[in-house]
Amino acid sequence: PIVIVHLLLDCRDAMGANAVNTVAEAAAPTVARLAGLDEDQIGLRILSNLATHRLARAQAIFTPTELAAAGDEANIVDAIVRAYHFAAVDPFRACTNNKGVMNAISSIALACGQDWRAIEAGAHAYCAWKKNAQNTPYIPMTTWSKDPNSGNLLGSIEIPLTVGLVGGAVKIQPAARANIN
Repeated sequence: PIVIVHLLLDCRDAMGANAVNTVAEAAAPTVARLAGLDEDQIGLRILSNLATHRLARAQAIFTPTELAAAGDEANIVDAIVRAYHFAAVDPFRACTNNKGVMNAISSIALACGQDWRAIEAGAHAYCAWKKNAQNTPYIPMTTWSKDPNSGNLLGSIEIPLTVGLVGGAVKIQPAARANIN
């Protein structure tokens, strides 16, 4: 038998890895006692990068003119929406779509002294954990649709985003601090 315990901590402006791991270690004797186990039978006492309670969401609207080179505005929104629908039903396309999204997010995270590998791992795992209406095993991080009235592209993203504004690299790297400010 396996007992899995999820501890939820509000780490505020910290990424929280050290705090979560410290609490997991401290909780192990109590978990062992409640489960009727010896403490040495308690396995991993560590955080998960799938932080489903630390979600970041954003929405954006783009005009065809903002998206396309002059003269190509007519089809650009429909092409992006078609690509999204492809990714929504095909995990192979979704993976490549999400790699492109994470190129931007990871570069900003790195510049700001964040654990970009943890952010990448959590975002990709969330896309497998969340699923979609078609029950595809892995979904795109972004959704795209066309506003029927304006013809504009409507986009949204929702991913777990564990970042720290205090402590860690932000505390000791001047460039990271400057980029956050």
